Amino acid sequence: MIDYLRSVITLFAQPIRLIRTYPIDALRADFFAGITVGLVLLPQSLAFAILGGLPPIVGLYSAMTATIVGALWGSSSHVNGGPSTTSAILTLSVLLPIAPLGSAEFVTAASMIAVMAGIIRLIMGIARLGMLITFISDAVAVGFTAGSGLLILFNQFGPITKLSISPGASIPTIVQETVTQLTAIHWPSLIIGAATIALIYLLPYITRAVPAALLSMTIVTIVTAFLNIEQYGVRLIGDIPPGFPPLAQLPWFDIGLIGQLLNGALALAIIGLVEAVAIARAIASYTGQRIDSNQEFVGQGLANIVSGLFSGMPCSGSFNRSALAYQAGGKTALTAVISGLTALAGTAILSQLLAIIPRPAIAGTLMVAALGMVDRRGMARIWRGSRGEAVIMIITLVLTLTLPLQFAILTGVLMSLGYYLLRTATPRIETVVPDTAFRHWDPAHGRPTCPQLLVVDLQGDLYFGAASHVEEMLLRLLNQHRSVRYLLLRMHSVNHCDVSGIRALETIRRTLRVRGGDLYFVRVRAGVMYRMQISGFYEQLGPERFLDEDTAIDFLFHRVLDPAVCIYECDRRVFRECQELPKQTLPGHLTIPLLDGKLPTQINARALWEALHSPQPPAVIDVREPREFQRGHIPGARNIPLSRLISERDAVPAGPVVLVCRSGRRSLRAAALLVGRTLRRKC
Repeated sequence: MIDYLRSVITLFAQPIRLIRTYPIDALRADFFAGITVGLVLLPQSLAFAILGGLPPIVGLYSAMTATIVGALWGSSSHVNGGPSTTSAILTLSVLLPIAPLGSAEFVTAASMIAVMAGIIRLIMGIARLGMLITFISDAVAVGFTAGSGLLILFNQFGPITKLSISPGASIPTIVQETVTQLTAIHWPSLIIGAATIALIYLLPYITRAVPAALLSMTIVTIVTAFLNIEQYGVRLIGDIPPGFPPLAQLPWFDIGLIGQLLNGALALAIIGLVEAVAIARAIASYTGQRIDSNQEFVGQGLANIVSGLFSGMPCSGSFNRSALAYQAGGKTALTAVISGLTALAGTAILSQLLAIIPRPAIAGTLMVAALGMVDRRGMARIWRGSRGEAVIMIITLVLTLTLPLQFAILTGVLMSLGYYLLRTATPRIETVVPDTAFRHWDPAHGRPTCPQLLVVDLQGDLYFGAASHVEEMLLRLLNQHRSVRYLLLRMHSVNHCDVSGIRALETIRRTLRVRGGDLYFVRVRAGVMYRMQISGFYEQLGPERFLDEDTAIDFLFHRVLDPAVCIYECDRRVFRECQELPKQTLPGHLTIPLLDGKLPTQINARALWEALHSPQPPAVIDVREPREFQRGHIPGARNIPLSRLISERDAVPAGPVVLVCRSGRRSLRAAALLVGRTLRRKC
């Protein structure tokens, strides 16, 4: 408990750690990079507030507060927080059914949901739930981001054309309303928006020293101000009051409103964390910085709480500003702090310039940003990689376009978790055979398998959710291979096994024992072996059932498998050990029966010597092949190989008979041929 409290205190002490470890030689780089990012943050915060259906000043309030707090308490040195496209469109989607667009209640609800989302993120960080982000697949993130980008793109049709389009309308509705109002398009606004889009795409060919979005908006603003474009009906940003963000009057005890906002706050918290952590890890892949997801949760949580308290909106990380911070030479989190201070200073110094920015120019900028959210390469990679993830991506994309965004992202997350559980609950059970060089194991895929021994790869954990599937699939394999009596399980992909898994293995072993065979293992991991030992399963099998992979087939071939099957009934050469084995396949469909009932008596060498020197010595029949017999045999023994014994059974004397072979396995088959006679002993 004390260690946990210390870890929580460490999360909140991040600013102190940053100050103590700050490298002074990074101050100049952080300062200029922070100013560069701050100049981009100013117009973007205005644009994202408008995108969320909020007054532009709300975006600036968030830029001044959330950016600074998120940097001081976050983990990444380059993540730049504040208003973002995703958080803005999600805020609009959540609040439209709750409060009228543009009303004071709408603005208050935006600040309230920012605080609620921040509290959820903060709790998740304190509870060390950073690992939960890994359960949200790329398919969900890519599908949701692409859908959000398309929504943003179509929602800018109204601002860029000055048409009256219902806020938050679906894409078909937007298209329908645009088509019915084509004659009412405000051409000056459309020209300004189109010019902004064209400049954003053309300016990088001229210079990359200044971000294209910032430079294009600056050029368009200056030109439209010179032409006094407002007289032609073009809408501008309007007056922006300078000064520090005021405290919001939040309805802390309005239980009804809190209940309405809770679902949306959860969606904002989850998708915002996914966005911020993804950005942090993407940039860390270039810098080599270690990212602490829990610390990032705390930073994003505090950033949203402060943003809401100071009349701001929900926030997250911004990929383009974070990437710009890295490209501009920023070294530490001070870059984001300076960008927030730049936004604060810029509001006071540049308030008049910000007020004359044409809204169609902001709409054009958002359209370009929205197109950038559709990751075509990522979608193509997911489509090629996994059909299951491709389905999740497409469904998430469609739901994002048709349902409120909070339901779309939560549905996507549930589908992602369901897909994960489905995959873990249905591990692959694959029959394998040696490759042509007998060095590796390959999937059988219709290639011949041994009629006595089946080698199976178990590719997944043996926990309660998968045990039934594994048991069913293994029993199905055994039913497909009726002659198989021995099963060798390769367990290198099994990292966990619980009691349910042990029971499934016990069922498989009982099935094999009924057939007269057994179950063997190779490459059992230490954790799984420990579970087998404490459950008694290891003792039940015995250590001889756990084999070394390099010698497993050799052991089973020479010590366990029935050579009579290998020589007389099987024409396959599956294993290396089969290659030089003499094959004398019996004609037609003849088979040598197995011995049922009481086993013959075994006799040792001394007892055999005494029996051979008794008044009535037994007949000794050596059932090995002639070349084996010639290498060494018991004096006086008669060689009748199993292949001949079928037709020469009557030539065997009617008295006591001793059957001889190397391991006793062929003697059992010979005993089955002679059952009902006076046979009682073998060696």
